[in-house]
Amino acid sequence: MRRTRTVVVWLVVIFLIYAVVTSPDRSADVVEAIWDVVTTAFERIVDLVAGLFD
Repeated sequence: MRRTRTVVVWLVVIFLIYAVVTSPDRSADVVEAIWDVVTTAFERIVDLVAGLFD
């Protein structure tokens, strides 16, 4: 199980490096989209907590 996990992690890392090297513009777009999702989710959680204390 542990060896399988290590192999999968290495495959993902290799794929990510390949994706960045072959298409840096698209990779930047993906990172920007993920960042937007994370920040929007965080803002919504903050709004929810603030609403609970109002």
